Amino acid sequence: MNRTRSTRSLCAVGLLSGLGVALLLSGPLFGDTAAFGQPSGGTIQLWVTPSNTGNGGGKVLITGAIGDYGTGQNVNSSGKPNSKGLYKNLRLKHGTILANLTQFTAAENNINPPINTSNCSTFATFSAPVEIVSGTKAYAGITGTVNLSAQLALILPKTKSGSCNTNGNPIAQYGSVAGTGTVSF
Repeated sequence: MNRTRSTRSLCAVGLLSGLGVALLLSGPLFGDTAAFGQPSGGTIQLWVTPSNTGNGGGKVLITGAIGDYGTGQNVNSSGKPNSKGLYKNLRLKHGTILANLTQFTAAENNINPPINTSNCSTFATFSAPVEIVSGTKAYAGITGTVNLSAQLALILPKTKSGSCNTNGNPIAQYGSVAGTGTVSF
């Protein structure tokens, strides 16, 4: 059994799908603060509630210099929908933001979470910078970096022989992603 590889896959299913790692920047990270008489840039806080569907998505809330919310979509570097894309298109109420999750995904793929073999539970934490590449509407010209941290906990199913099934879908899971950074636009 390749515990490291299959557990990483479960983490990717449980977290990246929800982040759609996504983690992770689906919505309110970059609201139109200028339209509300606030500065257009500064420190932000990003909060993501991942979706566990495997399709990306998840809910995003951005506070600080920007106040907005929405969902995320897995895309390629051009912003075109791609379920395996390493970028996230944050579809917010006041525009969209394209974020490069390459380093975040690499950090997730390098975790080696411990598995409690008596009850098949496991957890992992990881973090990495996420580059803000571009935006539309209220976020046109946006750039910056958000340092994201993720937490993931899983309970794996057991095989008929009673060992932990690291290739099966988790029977319970929890994930969260949050971070802070600075943006300008």
